[in-house]
Amino acid sequence: MHGIRRPDAPDNPVPTDIPVKLPSHARFSTVCLHAGQTPDPATGAIITPIYQTSTYVQDALGQHKGFEYGRTQNPTRSAVEANLAAIEGGQAGFAFASGMAAIGAIASMLKSGDHVVVSDNTYGGTFRLFDKVLSRYALTFSYVDTSDVNAVAAALTPQTRLLFVETPTNPLMKLTDLKAVAEVAHAQQVRLVVDNTFASPYIQQPIAFGADLVVHSTTKYLNGHSDSVGGIVVATREDDIEWLKFVQNAAGAILSPFDSWLVLRGTKTLPIRMMQHNANGLALAQFLAAHPKVRRVHYPGLPDHPQHALATRQMRGFGGMLAFELGSLEQARTLLNGVRLHALAESLGGVESLISHPASMTHASVPADTRARLGITDGLVRISVGIEDIEDLKEDLAQALDRV
Repeated sequence: MHGIRRPDAPDNPVPTDIPVKLPSHARFSTVCLHAGQTPDPATGAIITPIYQTSTYVQDALGQHKGFEYGRTQNPTRSAVEANLAAIEGGQAGFAFASGMAAIGAIASMLKSGDHVVVSDNTYGGTFRLFDKVLSRYALTFSYVDTSDVNAVAAALTPQTRLLFVETPTNPLMKLTDLKAVAEVAHAQQVRLVVDNTFASPYIQQPIAFGADLVVHSTTKYLNGHSDSVGGIVVATREDDIEWLKFVQNAAGAILSPFDSWLVLRGTKTLPIRMMQHNANGLALAQFLAAHPKVRRVHYPGLPDHPQHALATRQMRGFGGMLAFELGSLEQARTLLNGVRLHALAESLGGVESLISHPASMTHASVPADTRARLGITDGLVRISVGIEDIEDLKEDLAQALDRV
């Protein structure tokens, strides 16, 4: 077994059974580059090939090389699953066709009558799946402010099976104390699921704080280049691993070989990309916070963020996601239509900077009264800060703000 740790991790790393040829205490950047990957046995190719095949020839009846059918197994997908499991410090990973398919696979663990507690400021797509689809199957969901540990504890019932947390939240960047909510959940035999998409495992590793399951949209920081859609679930418990392996094959929402290869390409540069996302995110948040036309900036790296101290303890840097308030839809529209370098688009986590309007884009499926209660106003703008030169990003926002 190999203990995978970040440079700042404790001396007792989370053990994994991923068969990678790494030192027992390999550090984060090394894990990103090498975990789950060995030179191709046929050619010696250092990069895992794209095994673009639907089926595998058997040597004889009942005798095969570990692969039978493309939906069930694929060597490229197996490599990215092992890679991402090691990066998150889990036991096994399961790659899906999208982040939502990954969340759907976790939800398949539930049975009629089960209850789930969810971060109230969750991603609009997650809310849509829970509220509009899964609620049809006698599942119930309670949306609470998971930054309030007492509110989490009060929301748990004897029927609660999952505590589903996003931290930081999308788009208001609220944080949840993962260690504290893990203790509350586990005291009631509730699994803690953490959507770690906004942070990436470079910035935080929820399993180290007690999470049972970690989910990502690999579309975002793990891929990092805005050219692949996918999802991953990293599990720690043997019973969850067995179920996810079964449902991945049974439901079939698998990550393709090419998309698996693209994510493997992305994780090789995850550490250096995230360093620049961290640096640019903080610099742009400070620039916006000082601008007279910006009413408020949501970014955990700013000292006035209400959970800045928690961010300092729980995160390694503060990430490349931020949101800011301009006061009205008209002002937001003026800025969004005035930027030149920032691309007006949904999604996040790519090397290029993206700007969006959560109320009409990522969170349009959330009812207007709920958005208002959460603070997702018509004047709120979200930025996924890329790795461009920070002065160019500042200049672009400055000329757009001049129009407001």
